Amino acid sequence: MGFVESGVHFDHCLTPFISLAEHKSSTVSEKKQDPIEVHLAAAESTWTTERDGAVQLRMDATGPGSEPPVTTLQMFQDNLERFGHLPAMAVKRDGQWKTTTFLQYHQQSRAAAKSFLELGLERYHSVGILGFNSPEWLISEIGAMMAGGFPVGMYFTSSADACLHVAQHCVANILMVEDHQQLEKILQIQDQLPRLKAIVQYRHELKEKRPNLYTWEEFMQIGSDVPDSKLDDIIASQKANQCCMLIYTSGTTGTPKGVMLSHDNITWNTKRFGEAFGMQAQEIGVSYLPLSHIAAQVLDIWAPICFGGTTYFANPDALKGSLVDTLKEVRPTRLFGVPRVWEKIQRTLEDSESTSSFIKKRLSTWVKGIGLAASLNLMNGTGSRPWGYSLAHYLLLRKLYARLGLDRCLWCQAGAAPITKDTLEYFLALSIPLLQSYGVSECTGPHTMSTLSEFRLTSCGKPLSGCKTKILMPDEMGNGEVCLWGRHVFMGYLNMVELTRDAFDKEGWLRSGDIGRLDRDGFLDITGRIKELIITAGGENIPPVPIEDALKEEVPIISNAVLIGDKRKFLSMLITLKCTVDPVTLEPKDELTPDAIQFCQRLGSRATRVSEVVRSKDPVIYKAIQEGLDRVNQRAVSRAQRVQKWTILEKDFSLESGELGPTMKLKRYAILSRHEKVIDEFYKL
Repeated sequence: MGFVESGVHFDHCLTPFISLAEHKSSTVSEKKQDPIEVHLAAAESTWTTERDGAVQLRMDATGPGSEPPVTTLQMFQDNLERFGHLPAMAVKRDGQWKTTTFLQYHQQSRAAAKSFLELGLERYHSVGILGFNSPEWLISEIGAMMAGGFPVGMYFTSSADACLHVAQHCVANILMVEDHQQLEKILQIQDQLPRLKAIVQYRHELKEKRPNLYTWEEFMQIGSDVPDSKLDDIIASQKANQCCMLIYTSGTTGTPKGVMLSHDNITWNTKRFGEAFGMQAQEIGVSYLPLSHIAAQVLDIWAPICFGGTTYFANPDALKGSLVDTLKEVRPTRLFGVPRVWEKIQRTLEDSESTSSFIKKRLSTWVKGIGLAASLNLMNGTGSRPWGYSLAHYLLLRKLYARLGLDRCLWCQAGAAPITKDTLEYFLALSIPLLQSYGVSECTGPHTMSTLSEFRLTSCGKPLSGCKTKILMPDEMGNGEVCLWGRHVFMGYLNMVELTRDAFDKEGWLRSGDIGRLDRDGFLDITGRIKELIITAGGENIPPVPIEDALKEEVPIISNAVLIGDKRKFLSMLITLKCTVDPVTLEPKDELTPDAIQFCQRLGSRATRVSEVVRSKDPVIYKAIQEGLDRVNQRAVSRAQRVQKWTILEKDFSLESGELGPTMKLKRYAILSRHEKVIDEFYKL
């Protein structure tokens, strides 16, 4: 990735795209803003569960935490003078990229807000949005806020029942659906939504007309007679310490909860995030992760509004294979990916390398060695380039960046789920540091960030300016619950008093539910999750992730490993193997990946399918896994943390099976339930 560090420009910065220094100087000049008159709603507590409630802000006396609060709508309006003429978003329709400026974006959002009011959107009630990322999605979100409602993203892969839970809980007055497929889900549950007043299908033609069902074009005209003064009054009445949106947790550990985020949560944290990366006007990002997730909200909606960046929308089949094509067209300046995205890119590159000639393989090995040395020099603060780097860049790296569409990317980021050390090291060898971040929906996304100047390989970085981290009740290794403080901490869970109260410690710090430790320099490492913590029958507390990651590192044919042992006498493990994925359905197939096949061949196995390994209990592969597990067990801090039994499942986990969440996190409770019989076999006498 192109970056500048200690005055040294790495060669792949030198592309037709302007350098980082030029990029900063080319931004639209900032007009000095008049002081903002701050009006906050009366509040008695730092949390609330009421939809019309307000909270006390965690403001500091000085520094970033003392900045005047503004609403999201104020931020948008205030930035129009600087960014109004710049492209805010672009989408490919009929084979052509169509752009929308910030001024057009704002005008269309106002039109949508008027239509929401005309359709009967009530103050502090919700507009549900069900579909893939698009301009209509963003316009619906901003329009809902302008009209005094809460935008609520629904995962576009959700079932009708999952949509029903969210729509009922948030009291949706209006539902925006992308196409007929999404519409059918809502029609199945419409009778159970008495407060629902209208449905808008915002893409494609309606297959049939129904009462209170509108096309996007019809919807955008419905509110044309609503006076500007009415909308302006509603916008002006909103306060920075009131709720403006709901984010529903992914439900990987239970029923999704409605996270209430205030205007100040979003505007304050977005500014901190953008400043950490030095974001400037005309940054380019690609939107493909679910907008119902807080990470995509910050990256694709709020950071561009705050800093004048452009959001390009990927195709709906982005994660089925078209993402790289979009990246090559758009050539983004920044890219965020959940670990599964980076792992998929890694596998694709490894598969390509495995079929290349002997000479190319040797060249690749040499180049990656040079790239790793360059990256380590950067991390160590020397910034010096090893001998041969320019040649390595010319022969391979520059071509690789162009092939991935990352030739002008200033930074790449990984987050939303744990990523393996193997993947981090692989990209580091390509001089692509994956900057890890950490955060949760309850802190409006990012809390800690790695940057190119402060980077540790497996660390999630340091807190954003104005944010604080503490470790609650650390053990002898320094591991304890990660607690967060700052103006980005959420208001509460909608209508859930007890869960909200439990989310904070006695001093008002947000309890993340994650286990981690801080090193002496303030870098945060996440080592597990409390709700995933295994407590054996003997009372031993065991975080599963380090053990699982260690086995995957020892045995590279393993795709997923799930540790079992809660209330059990010993630990066991479910294992899946790396297999190819159907590009259309994303369902795992029986065929092993090329690198997995190569692993088998090196050991003397002829297996090319998962079923061949499992049904024959391939002695070579099973021995390799056991030996890898033996090495992991030797490093265990106690006998209770050694894995005694394991098995290979015939199919990898997937979204469709419910074993993976929308951000590709393991849904442990679903996995345990689905494979209950297999697990019980481990513990039969």
